[in-house]
Amino acid sequence: MHRNRDHHWSGGVALPVGVLLCLVLGLSLLALRFRPGGPEQASAFVDITAVAATAPAPSAVGPDASGGSYAQNCGRNQEGHRNADNVVVSPGTVGGAHHVHDYVGNLSTDADSTDDSLAAAPTTCTDGDRSTFYWPVLRRTDRVAPAPSTAVAASDDPHDAPGEILAPERVSIEYLGNPWSKVVPMPRFLRLLEGDPTAATDGGVEAGARWGCTGFADRTTTDRYPLCPAGSLLTRTLDFPSCWDGRGTDSPGHRSHVRFPSAGGLCPHSTFAIPHLRVTVGYRPPPPRAFALDAFPEQRHSPLTDHAVYIGLMTDRQMASVVACLNENRTCRESG
Repeated sequence: MHRNRDHHWSGGVALPVGVLLCLVLGLSLLALRFRPGGPEQASAFVDITAVAATAPAPSAVGPDASGGSYAQNCGRNQEGHRNADNVVVSPGTVGGAHHVHDYVGNLSTDADSTDDSLAAAPTTCTDGDRSTFYWPVLRRTDRVAPAPSTAVAASDDPHDAPGEILAPERVSIEYLGNPWSKVVPMPRFLRLLEGDPTAATDGGVEAGARWGCTGFADRTTTDRYPLCPAGSLLTRTLDFPSCWDGRGTDSPGHRSHVRFPSAGGLCPHSTFAIPHLRVTVGYRPPPPRAFALDAFPEQRHSPLTDHAVYIGLMTDRQMASVVACLNENRTCRESG
C-alpha cells in the first residue's frame, strides 16, 4: 500500500507573501536536513582508523565444539535480481518492503513466492542450493537514480532522493560452527531475520549492524557508515541467529523460533545450535559521505537499520554436508 504523497491547501485562503516565503524556506531547509548524505548525517559516518579494535570471536573452546566452516559461492547478484518485496515479513504484498532488496541464490524470490515455487526455481549458487538471501541495497546519494524498473518502482519515493544503486563487488556466504556444541541440521524452509529495519526509531533492540573495511579485520563492529581508504572494500557483515527451538521453521514476528547465542557462543536453554550463517557484502567505496542504505522513509537511511533475510532450501544431502564439515572441524569451500 502506498501513502498519498499529495498535499494541497484548501478553502481558498490567501496567505501573506511573507508567510509563504517563510513556508518555502522552511520546507527547503527540511528537505536539506533529511537528504541522505546531507550535513545532518555527518555523525553517521566514521573513519575506519578511528574505530576501536575488538576482540576476536571465540574459537572452538568446548570438547563438543564444531569448529569447521563451509563457504558457498552464490555470486554477487550479477543478474540484477532486485525488488521492493519481503516475502517473509509481507508475503503477497508487492512493494511491501518500501525499499529495494538485493538478492543472491534463488532467482525467483518475490512477494508471491511459496515454498513450492522456490523449490522449483533456478539459483545462482554453484552447488545448486536454492536458498534465498537478501538485504537492502546501498545507494550513491550524489547521483540521481535512473528511471526505476517496474520491479523496483514501488520503493522509489520521489521525496526521498534515493540515488543510484551500488552493485556489490563481492558477496561471501559462510556457515560456521558453535564453540561449545555440535550443530544440528537447519530444517528446510527455515526463515531467519538478521538486524532491525526500524532501529533508528524503535530503540534498536534487534539491531545488528556491522560495517567495516577490508584490511581492518579487527574493526568490523561499527554501527556507523565507515570511510575506507583507497584499495579497501566497504563491507557489511550480516550475522544470522544460530540457536533453533527445534520445532518450527517460522514464528509470529519471525524471530522467536531462533535466538542468538551469548557473547561466549552458548545457545539459550532448550535451543539447539544450527549452522551459523554469515553473509558479507563488499563494495568499491563511493565518495566519502555519499552513500546510504535504502530504508523506510522515517528511518532517514540510518546505518543502524541494516538487516537481511534468509530462507533455507538446501536439500537434506546438502545440509548434511554442511553439518559434517562443521562438526568434523574441517574447512570446506564450494567453488563450483
